[in-house]
Amino acid sequence: MRYPASEKLEIIRTVEGAHLPVKQTLDMLSIPRSTFYRWYDLYVDGGFDALADSSPRPRSVWNRIPDVRRDDLIEFALEHEALSTRELAVKYTDEKRYFVSESSAYRILKAADLITAPDYVVIKAANEFTDKTTAINEMWQTDFTYFKIIGWGWYYLSTILDDYSRYIIAWKLCTNMRAEDVTDTIELALTASGCGQATVRHKPRLLSDNGSCYISDDLAEWLEGQSMKHVRGAPFHPQTQGKIERWHQTMKNRVLLENYYLPGDLERQIGAFVEYYNNQRYHESLNNVTPADVYFGRDKAILRERQKIKKRTIQQRRLQHQKQAA
Repeated sequence: MRYPASEKLEIIRTVEGAHLPVKQTLDMLSIPRSTFYRWYDLYVDGGFDALADSSPRPRSVWNRIPDVRRDDLIEFALEHEALSTRELAVKYTDEKRYFVSESSAYRILKAADLITAPDYVVIKAANEFTDKTTAINEMWQTDFTYFKIIGWGWYYLSTILDDYSRYIIAWKLCTNMRAEDVTDTIELALTASGCGQATVRHKPRLLSDNGSCYISDDLAEWLEGQSMKHVRGAPFHPQTQGKIERWHQTMKNRVLLENYYLPGDLERQIGAFVEYYNNQRYHESLNNVTPADVYFGRDKAILRERQKIKKRTIQQRRLQHQKQAA
């Protein structure tokens, strides 16, 4: 059976993120180990494009990126070392007004020995959420995560994340995980989003796990007073709240690079990362725009502009190839 490149990449991501041994994971997927490791070697050496089945015909080179652009991309990458190849390709397109695909960026940087490990380490959820949101403020995900402040003990971060845009609407650093802390965070979100002041047809639904603070009668009574519905995920199935779980992982990968001795220091770092995450970080699941772009309705205009840049870039490369061939 032949697999397209996209399915091969999904299989690689699944194996990378699986908690089971590689052999057991591949047996469950019915993929021979020799086949998987051949795909993996191709991906590490050549990126996504290397996973496609090779064509018997010689490939055209009219669309080759000019050397001056390749050098410029390498310099750009050295200036933005924290970005992945996906984020780098999008940022280069937006700022330089010249389209470079993710796979091209990977190949160029790989050839320049600037990539030493696969870009993708993804935990793939077993199932998707059944009723997907179609607009902002339709459903909010909420959860707690914890931090240890040296000399102070454990602190808990309560967050409200918009399910559709993944925009962090509100957050609060707490000393406990009580229903009162949940309602305080929701009130911050209602104020920030305008849902608490404006007349809306439906208040956002709240999605949470089954922690003691979320199943309490106090929270249920408060939500009823706010005309908000509450949805809870199945026990032992964190994938239901996968978006906010992924936010926790992304945020901690950055914030926990330092130790903290005062709650105020931790709050400042969290606030700075929320600002970066909402307004600067290109999100792969949002077609490489930021959560703020989606939440405030800028995403469609940005994507249209990128298509124009891509079309113009392809035309420039075609004309350059024709001139060289003449």
